[in-house]
Amino acid sequence: MNNGPSTHDSVHLPDKPALEGLSEKWDAKWSEEQVYAFDRNTTREEVYAIDTPPPTASGSLHVGHVFSYTHTDVMARYMRMTGKNVFYPMGWDDNGLPTERRVQNYYGVKCEPSLPYDPDFTPPEKPAKNPRDFVAVSRLNFIELCEKLSAEDEKVFEQLFRSVGLSVDWNYSYRTIDDKSRAVSQRAFLHDLKAGQAYSQDAPTMWDVTFGTAVAQAELEDREKEGAYHKVKFFPTGPDGLADTTREPVVILTSRPELIPAVVALVAHPDDERYQGLFGSTVVSPLFGVEVEVKAHELAKSDKGTGIAMVCTFGDLTDVTWWRELDLPTRAVVTRDGRLSREVPEWIANSAKPDAAEVYGKLAGKTTFTARKEIAELLEESGDLTGPIEQITHPVPFYEKGDKPLEVVTSRQWYIRNGGRSAELRDALIARGREIDWHPAFMRSRYENWVEGLSGDWLVSRQRYFGVPIPLWYRLDGQGQPDYDDPIVPRNDQLPVDPQAHTPEGYRDEQRDQPGGFTGDPDVLDTWATSSLTPQLIGGWSTDDNLFNKVFPFDLRPQGHDIIRTWLFSTVVRANSINGSIPWTNTALSGWILDPDRKKMSKSKGNVVVPSDIIAETKPGFGPDAVRYWAASARLGGDTAYDVSQMQIGRRLAMKLLNASKFALAQGVHAGHVQDFAHVTHPLDQAFLAKLRATIEQAGAYFAEYDYAHALRVTESFFWEFTDDYVELVKDRSYGAQGEQAQLSAHVTLATALDALLRLFAPFMPFVTEEVWSWWHNGSIHRTTWPSATEITAGDTSGVDLETIATILAEVRRAKTEAKVSQKTEVASATLRATAAVVAMAEAARGDLEAAGRIRGWELTVDDAQTEPTVTDIEFAVEEK
Repeated sequence: MNNGPSTHDSVHLPDKPALEGLSEKWDAKWSEEQVYAFDRNTTREEVYAIDTPPPTASGSLHVGHVFSYTHTDVMARYMRMTGKNVFYPMGWDDNGLPTERRVQNYYGVKCEPSLPYDPDFTPPEKPAKNPRDFVAVSRLNFIELCEKLSAEDEKVFEQLFRSVGLSVDWNYSYRTIDDKSRAVSQRAFLHDLKAGQAYSQDAPTMWDVTFGTAVAQAELEDREKEGAYHKVKFFPTGPDGLADTTREPVVILTSRPELIPAVVALVAHPDDERYQGLFGSTVVSPLFGVEVEVKAHELAKSDKGTGIAMVCTFGDLTDVTWWRELDLPTRAVVTRDGRLSREVPEWIANSAKPDAAEVYGKLAGKTTFTARKEIAELLEESGDLTGPIEQITHPVPFYEKGDKPLEVVTSRQWYIRNGGRSAELRDALIARGREIDWHPAFMRSRYENWVEGLSGDWLVSRQRYFGVPIPLWYRLDGQGQPDYDDPIVPRNDQLPVDPQAHTPEGYRDEQRDQPGGFTGDPDVLDTWATSSLTPQLIGGWSTDDNLFNKVFPFDLRPQGHDIIRTWLFSTVVRANSINGSIPWTNTALSGWILDPDRKKMSKSKGNVVVPSDIIAETKPGFGPDAVRYWAASARLGGDTAYDVSQMQIGRRLAMKLLNASKFALAQGVHAGHVQDFAHVTHPLDQAFLAKLRATIEQAGAYFAEYDYAHALRVTESFFWEFTDDYVELVKDRSYGAQGEQAQLSAHVTLATALDALLRLFAPFMPFVTEEVWSWWHNGSIHRTTWPSATEITAGDTSGVDLETIATILAEVRRAKTEAKVSQKTEVASATLRATAAVVAMAEAARGDLEAAGRIRGWELTVDDAQTEPTVTDIEFAVEEK
């Protein structure tokens, strides 16, 4: 008989288990042994491929990144343990406007494309704070700085992701702006161009004046801004072409009076009786005397304002629709810098009003904001306003990363067809969405609502510097005008190309921008045009067919629900046009992290939490396993509050896992005991293993539905039953107090339960589970198999229910608490009153109950009137000093 704890030779226990140092220790070990490496010698059926979101490399990550990337990692670890060959890459989205803005502010520079490249350029030691004082650099110098700073940021990001335990295969990392990504992105664009899916046109587009670039529909957001309504008079045209002020004016309501110089028509609903007699007639614009026609269109709203609207080129996207469908002239006055044209427009210079050009001269070159105030004053002075100016708050369109309201300007841009102008393509993309399994399922409706609401194709060109260049040149005629209809296309083996730096075949560089020569396309592709190709980029499309055939379509796209309309949708668009397929079979949508005021955390709002602070394994941090516990407790699709108390619970759980494991292993439990079920003879052990089997089944079923949060919940619940109930009940027996057979039964059960629990917790808490696993097993727990209920061949609930036995023990402890005595106090005698079935269970577990409750005398009484087992008539023994 073993009368005390012993340690088997194969078990190596630390003197004092601790969480500190586990992250660094195991990350180094995993890297050294390539624990998470993808095996290319595989079949598609064995692979589980993840299209990991590449975070924007523009500064720093916040706790929201840790939150959502943990969700992905939990699933990756689970799939790996189920036997899948997990393809889990990591990318860095260093392409686009956020990187440019960070570089400008970090180095104190601004890009001036007309400047020559300076190979010896060094950024100023003390960057200027005011953008007006930034140092101008050439386009190539600016791009070099972007590449340098983003590479430095990415090293920091990788270290953070390693510290939180992401099981990424770092051999498969990528950047969205390196040579490979540029080549793949350009190749995909040329594929779409050849197939007729990409096209260019000169058309009105939403324009961000701060960044100086066109913006796509998916990047717009409305923000409430203060404004004012102005009631403006348009008088009918008189015989002399001037306003006939003797007749009744037409009054329009506008919040943008500065666009009166750009007015091309007035529009009312065709059924509006107030304006029936005006349709087809003309009126004259105030201040500038430009004659415009009154027209009818169904989009005009009779119940809005005065029921008749001013159509300008262009105030908003409705103006664009009216302009196109009514075949109106173009009279644009707002330039790309957000100012009114400095030149007097031809239609104003030629108007019948003698002082029209002089009036416009007072507004020329002014920002739209300033011009709006000044033209309102001019209208008041001229008597062309009726009634007071009404102050309002109304939604105004912004670029999601911009600081100023968007304008609509006419420019030549590139587009990719996305169903905005084709019902057939729109239906095809909706059908693609239905081929994908959505987690949670209701998120699919957001995708379909977006597709059905599209009003135009995807604008993919941007007037920026750091990005993937549009890989085209244009022939110039004798007058230097480009031929946009027949672009010069590079060969596939020439990619990537930079049309601003490279010369097309058949031309010399000195012919650049010269009549009869060529010009390079000056624009870059929208960052989403490259990010939409992440499966193709990392999967090896057009570069590594062997890999691509093994991973595509991918198995999972994890991402935030807020970018369904941008990243998710655009990826479906490209996979459909390029591969004739969906890009992945599953998508998992994470929610936002909310601050204590229930607002979304974001760097722009300044309410983010720096993740390194909470991941630290010493105070005030909680350690990576605790942070992962908090993240994994949140279900997909729901927004979650930043909750330190959940991290505290996670840290306690991790410490309990260390200590409970050490206790179990110190009893003489060892790896050889695991699943040696022939020795499980005690009814309580049988009951506990039955509960373990049910827990494994539940956790596996939840994981199969991507419901990792419930899998964690049932695992944690069982773990506390293990430590608080089962371990306390069998502690004495595990020391050998009830004989060798009873001890062996406890040891096998403890070993089997601990082995399974560590594997159940491994996806959630990789560091602490790897640490405990190393005490008594060889190899990494993350390369072992996920537990299966079929492993547990022992287990019988017909005799004993663990929960009932735990309730009886709790009754004894409650009695001691009420009597204000120590839990170590012996009970001289006690009576249990319960049903016959419960009494039978108590009898089967009598030895464990007596030891755990320190009970000497124990009377079990059948009382079928009892609905709950009740311990009564307790008499405590006198404690000896």
